[in-house]
Amino acid sequence: MSTAHHLAPPDSAEQLSLVTAAPWSTGDPYSDALRTGRGPLFLRRTDGWLLPLDVERWCAAADAVDLEVLGRCEGAVLDIGCGPGRLVAALAAQGQRALGIDVSEAAVARAARLGGQALCRSVFEPVPAEGRWDTALLMDGNLGIGGDPRALLDRLSQLLAPGGLLIAETAPVDVDERFSVQVVHHTGARDAAGAPFPWARLGTLALLRHAAHAGWHTVSQWTAGGRCFAALRSRRTSSNAEPPKSTAVISSQRARNRSPQSPVTDR
Repeated sequence: MSTAHHLAPPDSAEQLSLVTAAPWSTGDPYSDALRTGRGPLFLRRTDGWLLPLDVERWCAAADAVDLEVLGRCEGAVLDIGCGPGRLVAALAAQGQRALGIDVSEAAVARAARLGGQALCRSVFEPVPAEGRWDTALLMDGNLGIGGDPRALLDRLSQLLAPGGLLIAETAPVDVDERFSVQVVHHTGARDAAGAPFPWARLGTLALLRHAAHAGWHTVSQWTAGGRCFAALRSRRTSSNAEPPKSTAVISSQRARNRSPQSPVTDR
């Protein structure tokens, strides 16, 4: 979850190396929690407000709500802030082409152990196959990445193919806020904490408002298992872009109809 914007594109030999790990670097509370698969873990704001992080769910297998989201994905999927990799692993098990990116080495290592493809990379750094991803995922609060929703939406429009799909999980309350946070293990002031970094929280209405200003079209919004989601489509077009696939197409059919230019190779 880096805010770096100006880096030279990586070559193929460098793709799996660490570009940046701050603020989720090795030895911080987040990395430690991912290695054990357990919390408690929180985002702590400077005023002491705490947001619990659902480490146990993130480290478990994809649940029914996750699988419903994955069933809406189209083509090659980029999971931004993939964490320990339950979603890219589930997509790989379905035969779907998918890549996760995360700035935490511990997260990427765990995703790889589960059988998913993942790179240690910030969304604001060069990403493989930019402009050719069919679907981008922002789950588990990752709309907050960078603390600037408009900048994040603009970046996603560069990563997705023309007419590409964004599926985002939103806060379950009507909120639109920015703040600086640290990752902490517990609630005590003396607990070990990661470096401060900018973050944001958006409810569905706030996301749709920002998306409309950034040139996105709302496809749908829904709730499941107490979690809230919205699907948006990029309005960026090109003269040779194919019409977007219907979300009704099942995963196995999508896997059988892969383009030779799809950004993730078969393993």
